[in-house]
Amino acid sequence: MIDPHADMQHDKALSRRTLIKATGIGALAVAASPVLAQAPAGPVAPPSTITSPPRDFSRHGAPTTYFSDPDMIAVDPVFNNYIQPNSAIQRLWTGALWAEGPAWNAQGRYLVWSDIPNNRQLRWLEDDGRVSVFRVPSGNSNGNSFDFQGRQLSCEHLNRRVVRYELDGSATVLADNFEGKKLNSPNDIVAHPDGSYWFTDPPYGGQLYEGAPDAAGGPSNMSGKLNPRLGQLPGIGAAKRELPTNCYRIDPSGRIERVVTEEQVPDPNGLCFSPDFKKLYIASTGKGPGDTGPGGKGDIHVFDVGTDSKLSNPKRFSDCVIDGVNCGPDGLRCDVDGNLWASSNAGRSVGYNGVTVFNPDGKLIGRIRLPEVCGNVCFGGPKRNRLFMAASQSIYAVYVNTQGAGPG
Repeated sequence: MIDPHADMQHDKALSRRTLIKATGIGALAVAASPVLAQAPAGPVAPPSTITSPPRDFSRHGAPTTYFSDPDMIAVDPVFNNYIQPNSAIQRLWTGALWAEGPAWNAQGRYLVWSDIPNNRQLRWLEDDGRVSVFRVPSGNSNGNSFDFQGRQLSCEHLNRRVVRYELDGSATVLADNFEGKKLNSPNDIVAHPDGSYWFTDPPYGGQLYEGAPDAAGGPSNMSGKLNPRLGQLPGIGAAKRELPTNCYRIDPSGRIERVVTEEQVPDPNGLCFSPDFKKLYIASTGKGPGDTGPGGKGDIHVFDVGTDSKLSNPKRFSDCVIDGVNCGPDGLRCDVDGNLWASSNAGRSVGYNGVTVFNPDGKLIGRIRLPEVCGNVCFGGPKRNRLFMAASQSIYAVYVNTQGAGPG
């Protein structure tokens, strides 16, 4: 005798199996099961973040964002106001050797950044996501920005100079020496509404990977064993480091003045102004090639900016130590509320690389976890409400519920 209840249970099982097969839920269930997933099918990849469950940041990865991205972390509840619901962190592109200096061109609606070791600048177009080589050679450029007239500013490690790309396509050298001495390797630059430009000059370009070492006997090539001319155009490789690691201001007339000394902020790196331009933030990073002192401590400093552009009241803004981990800052940007968004280099401390966000008082309010060390950030997009992050080999982006302050 046929049991009708058994038939009904059999039909339900069939329909459920059919549904699982069609939607792929079965595969996800197996992957999520701690019992069935004990033996991995292939080599185990290194951890990317401590996201639970682990995520794939590529376009082909499974969905991760259920109302808010799991790697946007509110350390203080106030940061929830800046997390954009339903916005996921996306890896837009990968393929650099060391991605740095992202800057947003509002008129062209594109992101430009440096791939320092490859001696090139790249460009991402918002309309179709296409990435192309924008400028090569780039002088091993590092930091980029745009001024209030829409002109691109670039810091060149190899040529030890700061350049501005004019609207007609020509280039102007803004600075390559101070008091007759060659600059070290300009790193990052920002524009001020008064027409001046402010930039940092640490020594990181004085190495093989990101520029060229000093000529024999120079601080980064004391033994003379390195040949700084290999692979370079004529004229490269004769310079020696002559200056401490300072910060400078280029006034509208072109005059260059030192505004922050090495004693105040050793190895200055990223910098930015507060929205009202009354404060200047500077990241101090680790010991660079040729440094004779201890180098920076991986912290952030802040100065008051007077109406005469003179700096005063220096103090440490944050030591950037979170849960005992030094989240070494590099690039800096402020939003319109005065919060400081700093890239984070925590090395092998998985889960701490990415971005740290501080309120104007220096209190940590939020973090963004990335699977790679992050070197620099900028706000962009048509509404300037998208955070772009240059992280090691890749470019990431996420929409946020605020806007970046200032151009570039």
